[in-house]
Amino acid sequence: MNVGMANNMIPGTVFKKSDMGNTNGLDFLNKIFFITDGIMLSQIREITGIDSSTLQNWIKRGWVSKPKNKRYSKDQLARILIINMLRKNTKLERISFILSYINGSANSRDDDIIPESILYDFITDIIDKIAAGGDDGKLQEQVFSLKDVIDSCVHDYVEPVAGGTKRLKKALEIIVLSYYSTLITTYTEELFDKL
Repeated sequence: MNVGMANNMIPGTVFKKSDMGNTNGLDFLNKIFFITDGIMLSQIREITGIDSSTLQNWIKRGWVSKPKNKRYSKDQLARILIINMLRKNTKLERISFILSYINGSANSRDDDIIPESILYDFITDIIDKIAAGGDDGKLQEQVFSLKDVIDSCVHDYVEPVAGGTKRLKKALEIIVLSYYSTLITTYTEELFDKL
């Protein structure tokens, strides 16, 4: 989807893809965690632009699990990025609901159907494929749907519980549409500002 809207940012961050070597998703997370297994709150703020009180509020409400030894893991950062990329146009309670629909409680890994870092990778992969015009980038030659792109991205996903794939696909559709509604709103606001 492109009507002049720039999709040049790594979703949920303040970084341009080009500034990070055109990396995205899990590759981006792996770059962040290349040397360490946890990052500090100050680093989260630099990556996302979120202030400390907002993040602490998300933790207090149970939307993000508490850091261990003041360090956030790759999956915690991915969850924060997902929330951040959607929060402009989607109520936080709805974002929390969709993340719980996928992975239950933020404070337990036992009820997860997918690690948040892999979920974030699927989301960014879907967004990139849509921006490129589907799987092969030939938008004019190929008609594709969001569901087709989602199917393509999750084709090798192995569900840990029955119905996990169906839940994942439904959630991905909602998340990606919500992300695009944010892009559209931002683009519309930029147009208004130029009048």
